[in-house]
Order: sequence, then structure tokens, then C-alpha cells
Amino acid sequence: MKPLSLPDQMFLLLERRNQPMHVGSLMLLTPPPDAGPDYVQRMVETFEKATVAQPPFNQRLSYKLGVPFWVEDKDFDLEAHVQHLTLPKPGRIRELLSLVGKLHSGLMDRAKPLWECYLIDGIEDGRIAVYSRIHHAMMDGIAGMRMLQKSFSTDPDLRGVAPFWALEKPKRETSMVEQVTKPISKAARLAATMKAQAATWPKVSTELVKSIRSRGKDPDYVSVFQAPKTILNQRISASRRFAAQSWQLERFKAVSQRHQCTLNDAVLAVCASALRKYLDELGALPAEPLVAMVPMSLRRDDSDAGNQIGMVLANLATQIADPLERLAAIGRSVQNSKTRFADMTQLEIMNYVGTAMSISGINMATGIAPTWQAFNIVISNVPGPRQTLYFNGAKLEGIYPVSIAMDGQATNITVFSYVDKLEIGIIACRRTLPHMQRLLKYLEEGLVELEQA
Repeated sequence: MKPLSLPDQMFLLLERRNQPMHVGSLMLLTPPPDAGPDYVQRMVETFEKATVAQPPFNQRLSYKLGVPFWVEDKDFDLEAHVQHLTLPKPGRIRELLSLVGKLHSGLMDRAKPLWECYLIDGIEDGRIAVYSRIHHAMMDGIAGMRMLQKSFSTDPDLRGVAPFWALEKPKRETSMVEQVTKPISKAARLAATMKAQAATWPKVSTELVKSIRSRGKDPDYVSVFQAPKTILNQRISASRRFAAQSWQLERFKAVSQRHQCTLNDAVLAVCASALRKYLDELGALPAEPLVAMVPMSLRRDDSDAGNQIGMVLANLATQIADPLERLAAIGRSVQNSKTRFADMTQLEIMNYVGTAMSISGINMATGIAPTWQAFNIVISNVPGPRQTLYFNGAKLEGIYPVSIAMDGQATNITVFSYVDKLEIGIIACRRTLPHMQRLLKYLEEGLVELEQA
């Protein structure tokens, strides 16, 4: 029995029918050269034989004294989590992305472990797709990428590898000190967790008050409540549209070197340019700059469960027409946020994020303070493997992140690096944002802007 952290709990509390709180990925695999006509069926059988799930994939939610815990699911049923689907002909990528959008729209059953995996064939070029989704309360993006790398191999000849949910973790011996200091009961563990959480509130409260007081005074200080209202920040439906594309990583690195900025700043600047053009085209570009919430990993161990993320608020400077001035403003605001976190502990940062998200969530749900908006959009940049990966001989050609849209956050952009590419996935409410797939075109134009500036 393991209690959920405050950020983990927030992902449960925010979930509604129109607002599923799971993250996913779409992987494209090329069968090995020796694959026969029954290759897909053999892969399906490999999945179906992995009936014993390992933590956290065998854990479901349970509540004690109103506190959610992860407990082992004694009635785990693989058929409730793994399915084989076939695209109708001609099986274009367009149909694949549409299918992913539909699959990503539904809620998962909380009576079972909160993950699913779909093996999809019928793609016109012979590739195979694997779409998986996992509730954000189970793990964050960094944990998901570690899970991915453990279930794949850099050896194209390796066979017999189990899928991600069935991988056994190496057992770690417990030291004598850990045995002595480890709480001896569930009640003691709960008390220790609550005590640690309570100790963070003085610092968290101080930072929240400082954020409110600094609003509008320092141009590089992004307050929790200064983002403007835009069409990105409306209530949403349950329907989703998913768009994805790959870019050469070297192009972003060249921009970073040329303009002496971080790679992440370059990515944010390209996204800012795309959002500026998209909103301007709709006649909905606000006079004030958009604010992006940029998750950053706080993980200091090799764990692959739960959420250990901080939140950097970035000024996207979308009111600035010049791409280089916009890039400079973005870089200053990101550095300002990182400096604020420098004197906070890992748990303090996590609870600060959870509190800021909860305030924003309550505001979106009640409309009690319509001028207060924590951020306009979430833009995540997740580092991935630098070597080509294989699953039982099938080459991983690309992996595209599928994230979360919420009431007040109608779209989300997630960037994932893989070998020499940046894979960008955009999820959005199908009804709220018209023609959102045009953002892919504007991302390319934004990159060209910086290349030629």
C-alpha cells in the first residue's frame, strides 16, 4: 500500500468525463527483415502471454481515511488492458492519428490498473503502431520514457523481450539502516507522509504570495495569475484531435548555437511563433503575452512511478513580432523561474506545483476569479533515447507523445527527442480549436524564422 503524492492526487481530482487525465504515446515500428506474414499475430501472442503485470502496472486505486493509495490488483485481467486493432484500408497515417484521438478521448476504469495498450496494424506502408495510455497519477513523462527504454533494446537481433507491463525489476537489498528507520506500519507510513507534506507549506505559501505581489512589476517574473484569457482557455468537450510530426534535431541545435540560447528555449520560441500565427489567423491574438507551463523533472533516482515534476512558467512573448526579441524574452523568463526554484527542496517544488494547479483548477471550475489564469498552455520537452531502439527485432521508427487537454487548457504541445529527431505531438479539443493541425505548418515556419533571422 503506497500513498499518492499531492501532485498525483491532483491528477485524480481534476479528472472528469470531458477531461481524462491520462498521457499516452504512439510508437511506429518497422518489422524486422525476416518477418513473415504471421509477424503481427506472433507479436499479439507475445503480448497475450504476458499475463503477469509488474508494479506499477498491477496496482489499482484504494482509499483509506479519504487518502488514495496504490494496492495490488488481485484480480488483474490482461484482456482489460491490451487489444489488437486493424486500420481499415487504405490505412493512412491520417486514419491512424484519428484513431488515436478517439482512443485518447475516453476515461479509464478506476476499478482496474490505470493503463491500456493497443497494437494496431493495417498501416499502408507495412509498419505497426502501438498506442498506449497511462494515467498521469501513475507516472510522469520522465518515468514513462524510462519505462520505454527498459522494454526496448539497442540490439536488433534480441528476441524474447517482454512488453513493458511484464518487465521484472531487479531486486534491491535493504540495508540495515533502512530496516531500522523504515516505518513499521501503514499508519506510521501515512503519518510520516503527512508530516513531510505539512513541513513544506511555509515555503510554498511564501512563494505563492510572492508570485501574486510580483505580478506586473518585473517583466521577467511570470506570476501564477497573469496569463491572459484566450480561446485556448475555454471549457472543452470530450472529443480530441491528435496531430504529430517529426523534425530533425540538428536544426534546433543549430538555432540554439547560432542565437546562444538553450535547446529548450529554441523549442519554446518555435512553439510561441506557431501559436502567435494560429491565434492571429483566427483574430484571437491577445495584446498580452501567452504564458506556458513548462514541466521540469525533479527525479533524482532511477524510479519509474509517480510524479516528480516542477513547473516553470515561461513568458512566450507572443505580443512581440520580431523572432529574436521574442526568443530573448522567453530565455529571460525561464531563467527567472529556475532561479526561484533554486532555494526550494524537491518536495517543496512538487507541492508548490500541486497547489498552483489546484488554485487554477478551482478557478476554472467555479469562475470565481475570471481574470486569474495560471497559464495558457502546457509545453513539455521530454528527453528520450539517443540510440535506435528495437522491440523483438522491430525497429522503433518514431514515438509521438499524446498528452492532456483540460477545461481552460484546450491544447497541449509535447516534444520528445529520439536519436536525431524531435517528435512533436499536439492534442486538442476537437470542438474548441478549429483546424488545430495547422499548428504543424506554423511550427515549421517558426523554425525557419529562427534559422534565417
